[in-house]
Amino acid sequence: MRKDMIPFDIDGSEKSFPVITVNTLIVGAGAAGLKCADSLHYLGVKDVAIVVDRLGNGTSNNSGSDKQTYYKMGVFGDEPDSPMEFARSLFQGGMMHGDLAYIEGLGSAPAFFDLCKLGVPFPFNRYGGYVGYKTDHDPRQRGTSAGPKTSMFMFRKLLDQVRHHETPIFDRHEAVKLLVREDKDGDRITGAVCVNKEEHYRDTYGITVFNAENVVLATGGPGEMYKISVWPHGQLGSHGLALAVGAAANNLTELQYGLASTKFRWNLSGTYQQVIPDYFSTAADGVSDRRQFLHDYFDDMSTMATNIFLKGYQWPFHAARLQGGGSSLVDIAVHNEIAAGRRVFMDFMNNPTPAGGMRTFAIHDLGEEARTYLERSGALHDTPYARLQHMNQQSIDLYAEQGIDLREPLEVAVCAQHCNGGMRGNIWWETSVPHLFAIGELNGTHGVRPGGSALNSGQVGAVRAAQYIANVYNSSPCEPEAFAESVAKEVADQHREYTAYLSGSPKAIPLDTIRPEIQERMSRSGAFIRELKDVNGAVREARDLYRRILRYGIQCRDARLLARASEDKLMALTSIAFLDAIRYYIEHEGGSRGGYMILDEEGDLTVDSKRGSELRHRAENVTKRAEILDISQRSDEPGEFDITPIPVRPLPEDESWYETAWAAWNEGRIYHE
Repeated sequence: MRKDMIPFDIDGSEKSFPVITVNTLIVGAGAAGLKCADSLHYLGVKDVAIVVDRLGNGTSNNSGSDKQTYYKMGVFGDEPDSPMEFARSLFQGGMMHGDLAYIEGLGSAPAFFDLCKLGVPFPFNRYGGYVGYKTDHDPRQRGTSAGPKTSMFMFRKLLDQVRHHETPIFDRHEAVKLLVREDKDGDRITGAVCVNKEEHYRDTYGITVFNAENVVLATGGPGEMYKISVWPHGQLGSHGLALAVGAAANNLTELQYGLASTKFRWNLSGTYQQVIPDYFSTAADGVSDRRQFLHDYFDDMSTMATNIFLKGYQWPFHAARLQGGGSSLVDIAVHNEIAAGRRVFMDFMNNPTPAGGMRTFAIHDLGEEARTYLERSGALHDTPYARLQHMNQQSIDLYAEQGIDLREPLEVAVCAQHCNGGMRGNIWWETSVPHLFAIGELNGTHGVRPGGSALNSGQVGAVRAAQYIANVYNSSPCEPEAFAESVAKEVADQHREYTAYLSGSPKAIPLDTIRPEIQERMSRSGAFIRELKDVNGAVREARDLYRRILRYGIQCRDARLLARASEDKLMALTSIAFLDAIRYYIEHEGGSRGGYMILDEEGDLTVDSKRGSELRHRAENVTKRAEILDISQRSDEPGEFDITPIPVRPLPEDESWYETAWAAWNEGRIYHE
């Protein structure tokens, strides 16, 4: 790494900015970004730097569930499994390319055992077998867990490794613009503009310029884009950064939503539901007019209690589980209460309360799956809290660390939780812009996927990107002076934009109004209940906001808020892309699938419950599983996107012969075939 202070001409005044030169700049320091840095070091690429807005503030270190799942290939017992079988499980939900599914299967066991070697405490039996369990959309017992803090352990062990390598981490540095240069094949990435938040007071506003041969984006999902969200506060993603330079995204229609606590943002899957707590709602004051609203939806105690149990491993809302009184009816019930201005709570001190005419809760009356699970777990205690203590004390301790006692009612909502779409990557996780990689949740590899597969995908993708960089893109970056000359206009424009934001133009949009507007719109129109008329209006509103930002700027009261202004400008662009993809999908006969339902008065399905038939919606159009929506911003029209359905690539037929594969590997042909 090299650091220079280089003067730039800013409207006739010379200002010196730090220019940091590295082979590879990694933006983001979660489990995927740290894995990429560790892998690059192992492969001999040590000229690496990491920038992060706040170390430890991302999803990896701040999210999870009762026992957060890592989905890997089966590695115990005598049940057969293979990389291709693993790939079929990823591929069968649709909207995923077969070669990427196969790569994630092939990389699954090496990535998992790497984490074991680093000390992530995945449990094994006395034979050394890493015993698994089934997760949602999983036909086998591939899930494993290190408890509620699986991804947190991954983050911390990988951070220890990166620090051991002495890879520089630029904390409190926000990436606000990607830099491109033209070469013989067109535009390519050449670095990034960041803001050092500790130097906002300088006349340069803390702008720091990175000169890099490669940029790896590892910033996670767009959590801050939603008002009702379980992503940790401040989780932004960097979709807007990539979209702004023409990188293509895909699968932006595909997100997951699930029940989560709202005071402390945490997923309430697994054991939290399998102990079968009571649900109730109150008036907006959180105290008065208490009612057991699930009584409106279920006819008998056995069905109601069994569906609460099933929310454990059928945790994400799923359109297919609305039929026949399925478990996603619980999500609809919670959503309806909150939409009516009420508040919803889970009560672990009480079993589900019977309505008039219902039998009292009893474990022996549960459906076979629920009853057998609790019996085999020895969880036959009198209350949900006692059952939770018996099966998963860690899940109670986790809330206690946040000052929350699960013996008190816990407020919940159906929250945006994970994005299965993101930037389009090739088989090396490189985006459509050369030398720009997207890994982890930011990469849109999955459509409808098994739970926990995102953690595996992040690790595998990080290794793949590192392998390609080490073997193909390991050239020296530009000389700092030549680089500075090539990006002088971009740096000056960024400084000029910030100066304008601070000057307070009368028509500038107040900063504190932008994010709430985006969040309200996305939770209203881009969540798990979608309707074309509403989405069309939301696209117009989102595009209007972005155009006003471009035309009039943003009003900032303080230089410390300039990085936030860039975040919100990019979030406004990102929200257009997500909503426009949803609009296109619905307009082109897309139906309810995965994590969302499409309301339609002409739809052939309804949600049927004790309340009657409601929420008429479309059935899934299964032909859409065979395509992925590709979306990219038009170069001449900011905020306008081209959307193209791309056929899903099939699962490969890998009949490689060792001798020829060895030769291709030795000669480096595997990176170019």
